[in-house]
Amino acid sequence: MKIKRSTLVAFIYAGNILCVLNGNAQSAGSLELLNNTKKYDGQTVVYKGEIIGDIMVRGDYTWLHVNDGGAAIGVWVPNALIKDIRYAGDYHTRGDIVKVSGIFYRSCLEHGGDLDIHASAVGKITSGNSIHHSTDKEKLRTAIFSSMVMLLFYILKEYPKPKKNN
Repeated sequence: MKIKRSTLVAFIYAGNILCVLNGNAQSAGSLELLNNTKKYDGQTVVYKGEIIGDIMVRGDYTWLHVNDGGAAIGVWVPNALIKDIRYAGDYHTRGDIVKVSGIFYRSCLEHGGDLDIHASAVGKITSGNSIHHSTDKEKLRTAIFSSMVMLLFYILKEYPKPKKNN
């Protein structure tokens, strides 16, 4: 019996997700990982956080920056794992919250010695969304009033009163 490659890949990813759910990986936050890089180097870790910055596609893989509130860690992900990722956080957007399982590298030779996680499973916990920032009307009034006062002082300085001739 011949198995299609896509089916085999799906089974491998499903197996990785089951390993994460069964607790075979160590759950760690960014500060725990950054403060104990030797301990976690080469280990499978589970890391949760918000996708921030840019989602950078590089061929068959994508760079994500995942921030758990302490720090952001770069995550190298096969494109097949992030088909439902839509939002990356910035001032106007709350990014998708994800749970990543993968190998933690304190100095990844493949990526120039950078600290990163090579993901084997990514699950979206919460979808991101647009953020509406309302204008503080009191601050707006203060800004307009201050600008008018500054303009008045400028006019008074630039156009002095004419001198009277005796």
